[in-house]
Amino acid sequence: MASKTGIKLGTIIDKFHLEVLYGPEGYRDRLITIEDVNRPGLQLTGFFDYFDRERMQLLGLVEISYLEGISSEMRASVFDTLFSYHTPAVIFARGLKPYPECMEMAKKHDQVILSTQENTATIMSTMIAYLRTALSPTITRSGVLVEVYGEGVMLAGESGIGKSETAIELVKRGHRLIADDAVEIRRNPSGGLVGTAPELIRHYIELRGIGVVDVRRLFGMSAVKFDSAIDMMIQMEVWQDGKAYDRLGAEEHFTTLLDVRIPTITIPVKPGRNLAVVIEVAAMNNRNKKMGYNAALEFSRQVDSHIDQKYLEMNPQ
Repeated sequence: MASKTGIKLGTIIDKFHLEVLYGPEGYRDRLITIEDVNRPGLQLTGFFDYFDRERMQLLGLVEISYLEGISSEMRASVFDTLFSYHTPAVIFARGLKPYPECMEMAKKHDQVILSTQENTATIMSTMIAYLRTALSPTITRSGVLVEVYGEGVMLAGESGIGKSETAIELVKRGHRLIADDAVEIRRNPSGGLVGTAPELIRHYIELRGIGVVDVRRLFGMSAVKFDSAIDMMIQMEVWQDGKAYDRLGAEEHFTTLLDVRIPTITIPVKPGRNLAVVIEVAAMNNRNKKMGYNAALEFSRQVDSHIDQKYLEMNPQ
């Protein structure tokens, strides 16, 4: 089941190097659950209809210029009303200093006050982009995620089928490991899927008979990657004699995760098959399809054209 959790305010402060001007007890543990940031221009004038108190508030030069033109009593009243909504944090951009009335009301309402040297548009756009990614729906699936020729390939199948062994062979061939055993999958704002490893097992891989190994230390930093788009899924299964496996590839199959369809192929596993090479070819073929060339369909067209030509030769008009 997909989960959508919040991000601690402390994480946001560290990520964007925000200066804490006032932080009540426990402020770093406050959760950010909304992927948007609000500039409270209308709220400073007293209009609070449709105001979302769950958003962080960002004040820039426009808001400060307005506040400068009103009296100290009015500023105190404005901040008293705004902070009574207990928003997660109020951020002052461009290194602008909050008014004394602001700090007074912040202490009254336990409102977090932060500051950044970035200009208003920059901090707002980068923060929204970060929040949209970090707060996107997330699920965890069993499998192995590797990047092969720039294609994110997720290997799925029963335990012991050989996913980790295949992944280590791909790493030896110059490709990169993202996750082994468990893959955290989230939907990004553009509509695709991104996979990463849980922090506890990141860069580790389990090989039966050997145990857990650190891929980053054995093969170097170039052998691992923090995350990757998931471009295709490969379902590995034990070869079953008599089962009809796809030999042409004209039919397309998909797996749906987080309402996103991922191209999926099934690869039968039996002794003697070089699965690493097969997966390399599958990744390159998937890239070809995304670029508009489908070898299976092209082959079918050539076969149909050949049959039509032979028919015309045998049945001239």
